[in-house]
Parts: sequence; structure tokens; C-alpha cells
Amino acid sequence: MAERAGVVRTYSDLLVYKQAYRLALDVSKLTKEFPRQEQFELGRQLRNCSRSVAANIVEGWAKRNSAAEFKRHLTISIGECAETKFWIDLATDEGFVEAKRAGELGSDYGKLGYMLHNLWKEWRKF
Repeated sequence: MAERAGVVRTYSDLLVYKQAYRLALDVSKLTKEFPRQEQFELGRQLRNCSRSVAANIVEGWAKRNSAAEFKRHLTISIGECAETKFWIDLATDEGFVEAKRAGELGSDYGKLGYMLHNLWKEWRKF
């Protein structure tokens, strides 16, 4: 599993966290290019769910002594990945994101969801 590439002492050592954080920054930068009104409507929604992916990894890690809590937060992160992809698709169809960029982000969020699912299945190894 990709997470075992190095020693994991804190959430910031998790590859899945690093990827989620990077993608949240990418989405934040992308939404700054939206028309002003959409920065506060569609952009805010997109930023919120993309940031929530990483935030729930952090919260789950803090509660990892409880299997149910850790897995619950990973499940929320998986859902936030899917929601982020939805908002990216909508922003693309409304003409705010180029199709190529949307495809790249959609692919990255798909991979992130897969990584989260693997962590959910193999969480005891950490």
C-alpha cells in the first residue's frame, strides 16, 4: 500500500493527506479565477468540500484509537472527494473550468478516493 512508503507518525506523514492538501490548494487557486459572483457561490462550495477531505483525514487521525471514529472520518473524506468531483463537473459545464483541467482534477480526486478507501480497509497498519 502506498501509505507504507515511510514511517507514519502524524497525519502529515500520510501520503493520502499530502495529496488531499495539495488538491485543496489547487482547487482554491482554481476558484480564484471564477467570475466574482461565482467565487462566493460555486467557488465557496467547491473550496469547502475540497478542504473537508484533508480536514477529515486530520480529525480521523486524531481519533484513530477508536476504529469507528477513524473510519467514519475517512468515509466522510471519501464522500467529500465525490462531492468535489461533482462541483468540478458543474463548474466545467457552466464554463468556469477548462475541460482538460477538470479532467486532471477529476482523475486526481478519483485516485484520492481510491487511496482513502485503501486506508479505510487497512487502517490498523498505522
